[in-house]
Amino acid sequence: MADLQEKLKSLPVAAGIYLHKNADGKILYVGKAKNLRNRVRQYFQSSRNQDAKTRRLVKAIADFEFIVVDNEVEALVLESNLIKKHKPRFNVLLKDDKTYPHLKLTNEPFPKVVVTRRIERDGSHYYGPFLPAALARKTLNLVNRAFQLRTCDIDIDGKLPRPCLEYHLKRCLGPCVKGLCTQDEYQEASRDVKVLLEGKNKELARDLEQRMWKFSEEGKYEIAARYRDLHRTVIALGEQQKMATTADRDVDIFGFYREGARLALQLFTMREGRIVGRREFFWEDLSEDAFDPSEFFGEVLAQYYSTDYVPLEIHVPNDFEDRSVLEKALTERRGRRVRICDPKRGMKKDLVHLVETNAKIAFEQRFRVLKPDSEKVLAELQELLELSYFPERIESFDISNISGAENVAGIVVFENGKPARAAYRRFIIKSVDGSNDFASMNEAVFRRYKRALAEENPLPQVIFIDGGKGQLSAAAAAMQSLDLEQIMLVGLVKPPKRHNEISHLLIHGREDTPIPFDRNSLAFRLILNIREETHKTAIQYHRKRREMRDFTSELSEIPGVGDKRKMKLLKHFGSIERIAKASVEDMSPFVGKKTASEIATHFERQRSLAAIEVSIPSG
Repeated sequence: MADLQEKLKSLPVAAGIYLHKNADGKILYVGKAKNLRNRVRQYFQSSRNQDAKTRRLVKAIADFEFIVVDNEVEALVLESNLIKKHKPRFNVLLKDDKTYPHLKLTNEPFPKVVVTRRIERDGSHYYGPFLPAALARKTLNLVNRAFQLRTCDIDIDGKLPRPCLEYHLKRCLGPCVKGLCTQDEYQEASRDVKVLLEGKNKELARDLEQRMWKFSEEGKYEIAARYRDLHRTVIALGEQQKMATTADRDVDIFGFYREGARLALQLFTMREGRIVGRREFFWEDLSEDAFDPSEFFGEVLAQYYSTDYVPLEIHVPNDFEDRSVLEKALTERRGRRVRICDPKRGMKKDLVHLVETNAKIAFEQRFRVLKPDSEKVLAELQELLELSYFPERIESFDISNISGAENVAGIVVFENGKPARAAYRRFIIKSVDGSNDFASMNEAVFRRYKRALAEENPLPQVIFIDGGKGQLSAAAAAMQSLDLEQIMLVGLVKPPKRHNEISHLLIHGREDTPIPFDRNSLAFRLILNIREETHKTAIQYHRKRREMRDFTSELSEIPGVGDKRKMKLLKHFGSIERIAKASVEDMSPFVGKKTASEIATHFERQRSLAAIEVSIPSG
């Protein structure tokens, strides 16, 4: 404590951020201050006026650090970034139930744009999130069509003899073939994409127009025409954005519902006068005795808008202390005036109330475990998978065997979110010797849909495959051979050594962007339910086949017990264990008294031998 007192004396009278640490050096809390000396010293003065949460924090503090900045705006931004990085225990942490897609401009000599749901510190540029999720792929298609960046994963060295089909379709500049596109030309296109995704349409349009006239004056009319088309595309995009970003049409609306330590926060995003997206956030461990809505919203908004798109208006249900500072920071990021308001009346107040109503419903479904509406669950699944259609029928596959023995497949069907058990199927894998889950999955999928096509049975909109890339590729090969590539295949990937869980989803054709999701979301509960049903169907059939095998081999040692008598006994008793315990009188109606006596004697002899082995001392 003496060291802390010395450090407190050296604190500057300046704006900055401070980091409280425990004895192990772990960061417990990150805060900001106009005056670091006054703010940090408050923690170590009388605890009489401190809430319970702050008292617990102070008790755990063994050390602190501070960083001086020039102003409050810089302190706010730095605080938010450090909270996101270190996730301190005593800060309010923003955890999203869904991971929305971003566009990533890769950090490579020949960059490309891809859709990703994971932001990493890899030198790449990230843009988003995109709401609804399908908008990310629409934007990606536009970028590829207009600026012709590559979409492949090969190493670009210019040594390929000919370009692929993407070049001939004018969707790639062809840097893989020497002479089609220089690295400088390609880098210019990638810089244009970066400017476009940053929203600097006017700057890009002006630059493209200058290039157009330059090449036109040089007589390079084909190149000039390309820049003319790009200029028109960017101008058209700018007009669309202008319509979408008027102050009354570009709004984020927040609302929350809280009971005790639990809280549900809803965000509605309004673009062009329409609500186009919604995000949900949940907390389960807030301090009940010291919850301050104004402090809560200040921390949440600073974290949320540290990376995401900034609208021109943000509506919140409560005012908060750092509102003017956050407005200034967001205005600098957006390049236009950003307003944060807590409306008191009128339509804006009604919208906040609507969001709060939805927050209460989300709270009920999350924490009271009410039975969710199946349409809402499927709508959430549709958004998670970025489907353009409603997933009314879902089918799921799983393979079960032990070292390749009794290799079977289980198939389950869900219609409108409910199990259609009459449509469940079980297959004995016939073409695979030994343990080969990939080949087994290929056979099961092929047989299932070859028969469905022949009998004109309904086909699913989505197929779940229990497994990772290998199983997914095997299923995709089967679907391709049947010309059913339009059906979405989704792999349910399990984490290592935890076979009863799902870590993320893999969509065939998008394996480079795995989809993580919250374990408490409605979509996850449905997926887990489908997966468990599939696994149960496959494992039950496998056990039945194995019991039949064990039963047959066991009774084959007894003279006079043929196949018919075996089946009678199995049908009545159900397992070899029950037959071993049955009396002669119990078995006589099915196999006769003589055979029943021989079976009873056989199992009695086995029990006696087992008892003798146990009684013999080892060594």
